[in-house]
Amino acid sequence: MKCINRTFFYKQHSKGLLLLTKPVTAAFLCCVISASFLTGCGDTSYLLPYHSQQISGSGAGTSDTVKADKASAFASGLCVVNQDVNVSAVDMSKATSAGLFSIDDQKVLYAKNIHKSLYPASMTKVMTALLALKNGKQDDVLTATQNVMISEPGAQVCGLRAGDTMTLDQALRIMLLYSANDAAVMIAEHYGGSVAKFSDMMNSEAKSIGATESNFVNPNGLNDVKHYVSAYDMYLIFNQACKYNLFREIVSMSTYSTVYHDKTGKDINFKKSTTDLFITGAVKAPAGITVIGGKTGTTTAAGHCLIILASDTSGKDYIAVVMQSATSDNLYSEMTGLLGLIKQS
Repeated sequence: MKCINRTFFYKQHSKGLLLLTKPVTAAFLCCVISASFLTGCGDTSYLLPYHSQQISGSGAGTSDTVKADKASAFASGLCVVNQDVNVSAVDMSKATSAGLFSIDDQKVLYAKNIHKSLYPASMTKVMTALLALKNGKQDDVLTATQNVMISEPGAQVCGLRAGDTMTLDQALRIMLLYSANDAAVMIAEHYGGSVAKFSDMMNSEAKSIGATESNFVNPNGLNDVKHYVSAYDMYLIFNQACKYNLFREIVSMSTYSTVYHDKTGKDINFKKSTTDLFITGAVKAPAGITVIGGKTGTTTAAGHCLIILASDTSGKDYIAVVMQSATSDNLYSEMTGLLGLIKQS
């Protein structure tokens, strides 16, 4: 599937029909997907390690079709696809959704359920980083409030306490490399005033770049039935974030050590490794493919998720995403299979 420029306008009728409010091209008509809101259908229950409640729903609380609230002006020059592509080329049986996008050649090399809205888990932090990079400066000093205290079992944190301070540069590296949920809250409160207001910023930014199959209610991806993203939207968001050199630098790091301060000015040492096994070297990319960096995400409901930026021997860039895979081993096997398609393109 080729990438095309597209601009379109439409809204949802009270009975669920999509009404075009301006003339559109044939290219647009081929990519319209029937819309519905994220619903909890069925009777399967999922206990979430990052959330105290349970969510009921088939497919772990996902939407079977594209959410209806679409942006009025879709971003230009983006890959467009409305059907599965090359699904027999990779064993993606343990994942719900996946996509491989050639940035330089503007081709969709693989697509499976990429317009299906799913829980993104910590891949959410890519959007949080995008907004922080857009609105802040590396040397901005952030101060933690009591709200950084996250009690959900299993939620990854760096151990922030109220009054702790660090720069935005430090917070971004801790959030993206180590996936610290408390660092994401500190960033959100600094630039949004509150988590709720920052979530509004996230949703506005998503619509502005065409990521209209998503809804955000927090900056870290802690599970909520109203918090979801499609694989296609993750491509759009990650692509936008990769325009910032600092983002590319951070997601390519294998380890990070720094010193921040508590409310009394006392030093707090931090040193952790990335959660991305391609970057640690625990998992190898196919020959001729370099994984530049990426972001992981895992909860019981979201499964195992990963989005990465990779390049081939000619220097061409690609974005690959896998969502809701069954296990970590499945995830990296499937992602390696996706990357193998690059050499065949």
